[in-house]
Amino acid sequence: MEESEPIELPIDGILDLHTFQPKEVKDLLPDYLTACREHGILQVRVIHGKGTGALRQTVHAILERLPGVVSYRLAGEDAGGWGATLVQLKPTG
Repeated sequence: MEESEPIELPIDGILDLHTFQPKEVKDLLPDYLTACREHGILQVRVIHGKGTGALRQTVHAILERLPGVVSYRLAGEDAGGWGATLVQLKPTG
C-alpha cells in the first residue's frame, strides 16, 4: 500500500478522529495540540466516538503524558458526551 499525501487539518480547536487509524493517534494528537497552542487555541474538543471506549482510553493516556495539557474531561451532552473529550491547554511562552 502506498503512503497517501498528508492530510491538511484545519487548526480550529476541533479534532475528529473518526477519519484516522487508531495507530495514527499517538502522533497526530500531540502534533495537533501543539499547533493549537501555537495558534492561541487553548480549548480543544477531541472527538473519539463512543464505541468500545478503546480510542477514548488511548486519547486520555496520551493527554496524561503531555506537558502542555492543563486538564481534560469528557464533554457535556451538548458537545458529544462521552464520545468527546474537552482539553484545556497551557498558553505558550
